[in-house]
Amino acid sequence: MSGFKKFLMQGNVIDLAVAVVIGAAFNSIVSSFVSHLLTPLISAFGGLPDFSSLKITVGRANFMYGEFINAVISFLLIAAIVYFLVVKPYNHYRNRAATRAEITHRNCPECLSEIPSAATRCAHCCAEVAPA
Repeated sequence: MSGFKKFLMQGNVIDLAVAVVIGAAFNSIVSSFVSHLLTPLISAFGGLPDFSSLKITVGRANFMYGEFINAVISFLLIAAIVYFLVVKPYNHYRNRAATRAEITHRNCPECLSEIPSAATRCAHCCAEVAPA
């Protein structure tokens, strides 16, 4: 029982639970944006606001391919929104933060040990090195 408690209290399990909850909340926001703002905008320019009425009837079976078209359009719009509003800004932020990272250490040219950038002598092999 203590192993199970330890598993549940690991940081990555709790992080995953928080991510699922936030993802579900974000999903409702994006779905509402797509259904209430983007879909009417598409219908204003494209004509059909909803493809759910499109179907093929073979015998007594109805193939509702319009529902599939609605799902594909909704998926593409949601994927575009997530990419342009979440992924792209995050990648831009991450790249800027990576370029700002200050280099505080370097390798000794003699023994290849890591030494501070401002060091003039290696602490491992005592070789004199030029300051960076």
